Amino acid sequence: MSTWTTTEKKPVRKKVTIHTLMEKKAKGEKITFLTAYDYPTAAIEDEVGIDLILVGDSLGMCVYGFDSTLPVTMDMMVNHSKAVRKGAPNSFVIGDMPYLSYQISVEQAVANAGRLMQECGVDGVKLEGGLEMADRVQAITKAGIPVMGHLGLTPQSASMLGGFKAQGKNVDAALKLMEEAKALEEAGCVSILLEAIPAEVAQLITERANIPILGIGAGPYCDGQVLVVHDLLGFFGGHVAKFVKQYANMNEIIEKALTEYKEEVESGAFPAPEHCYKIKEEELEKLRKAVGNK
Repeated sequence: MSTWTTTEKKPVRKKVTIHTLMEKKAKGEKITFLTAYDYPTAAIEDEVGIDLILVGDSLGMCVYGFDSTLPVTMDMMVNHSKAVRKGAPNSFVIGDMPYLSYQISVEQAVANAGRLMQECGVDGVKLEGGLEMADRVQAITKAGIPVMGHLGLTPQSASMLGGFKAQGKNVDAALKLMEEAKALEEAGCVSILLEAIPAEVAQLITERANIPILGIGAGPYCDGQVLVVHDLLGFFGGHVAKFVKQYANMNEIIEKALTEYKEEVESGAFPAPEHCYKIKEEELEKLRKAVGNK
């Protein structure tokens, strides 16, 4: 199903809603999903028609240079979510709930989810965890806030999982994931993100779910796919996960441009006459006389 309509002047994109996503799942149409952390990136993603945009706590590494997502605060998420919402009025924008913004209590979870909705205008929030988070999901949903669940490799609890490793690789672990997905759906989640689990396990979850199941490193059978935009663009150093496909090498492009800029400034080639503002000759002459008289 297309999310675009046309007027006499130019194509106008319809706002993506929960109904849009549910209809796509029902029709077997794939949902497109990316992260964004700033206005210009969000604006481009909205322009090309990305369905879902996640203001992910992955901004801790991609934007702030942290070693993990754990130092990310609610204030950071609020600021970045505001910028993304402004840039992407038509995509379904999801604000990530950072570490310790929802784990401590149900009341805290609702209050912080409410901040993202009230202060940023996001369309929903995402939180990590399974059965232990069902009461949070239920309470946030009851407050009128759509929730995306997150199962499998959950970065905020990577230490408990033994590091950044694929999950659900044996029968017991796979059955637990399926049980947790069902519990999250029953608690009110409008969608679930599966990260770093075998494709066949994700397929079983997707086939049994009545809500959209999105994947990152979870194979082709999910209802949609997400990548961290910095990974997709090759605009971030360090380790690149197995499930990432790089569609560009922005590091190389940017490095080339910055090197050329540095060389031209040092040589005096930039700025050239075409980059300079002009003053009329008679005005310049008056200026020189005025300066000379002082």
